[in-house]
Amino acid sequence: MKKLIVMLSVTAMIVFSVSACGNGNDTNHAHSSNNNHHDEHSDMNHSSSGELPDKLQEAAAPTFPVGSEAMIRADHMEGMNGATATIVGAYDTIVYTVSYMPTTGGEKVTDHKWVIHEELMNAGDAAFEQGTEVVLQADHMKGMDGATATIDSAEQTTVYMVDYVPTTGEGKVTNHKWVTESELEAP
Repeated sequence: MKKLIVMLSVTAMIVFSVSACGNGNDTNHAHSSNNNHHDEHSDMNHSSSGELPDKLQEAAAPTFPVGSEAMIRADHMEGMNGATATIVGAYDTIVYTVSYMPTTGGEKVTDHKWVIHEELMNAGDAAFEQGTEVVLQADHMKGMDGATATIDSAEQTTVYMVDYVPTTGEGKVTNHKWVTESELEAP
């Protein structure tokens, strides 16, 4: 009887431990700049392969050079604001906030930060204007790639790909796309 109780206790502890573990990518995060959405960030790819869109140009003289550190002052995701970032890449481009219906269904995503010009289908040299419909070629979230989106805002700036450890203590995020120059400050 003692063996059975010990085995059940050990099994329960293992099940509890495994179910409590996560890969750091399952937390809900707000990636929209307003709170009028019911947007779950559990489908956001915090880390990426680091693969870059074609035609993306490295910044010639970024404020935060590759390899330097900066403090993140953005709350796209829980644990991002206040985290120390290591700059992995710096690129001059146009960044957009967009609203779209995910191709996987669900509620509309509003004011998603950020999609860059090179992640939009048929992007020419000129910026898309506010209100323009575009097709996304980014996979920051499930249901994003191939979705029709509306441009909410556009800004010419330097964007950064960064590595950071969330202030929530979750695992390191690598090659996160994107943080704008105005969302970073010197440590």
